[in-house]
Amino acid sequence: MDCDSMQMAITEEHHSTERKECGRRGRKPGRKTSSEKVDVKAKLERSRQSARECRARKKLRYQYLEELVADREKAVIALRAELERVVHAMR
Repeated sequence: MDCDSMQMAITEEHHSTERKECGRRGRKPGRKTSSEKVDVKAKLERSRQSARECRARKKLRYQYLEELVADREKAVIALRAELERVVHAMR
């Protein structure tokens, strides 16, 4: 096989394997079977449950952080009071 015919064969093979782009991706609308509709309902319910769990985790995290801030604020107040006592003791 000469160089030109090899190049032609490679070019033809390359063109045959390329996808044709029609401008849209994804599924075509309106082509759902009844089992897919059930799957969609199950997927929506799983999504709702996941969202509920996420909100609960978020609430617990905020409560934890608020308690942590309150504890640190108490520690700051105690340290300031101790500093005042030390400063007055040195006078």
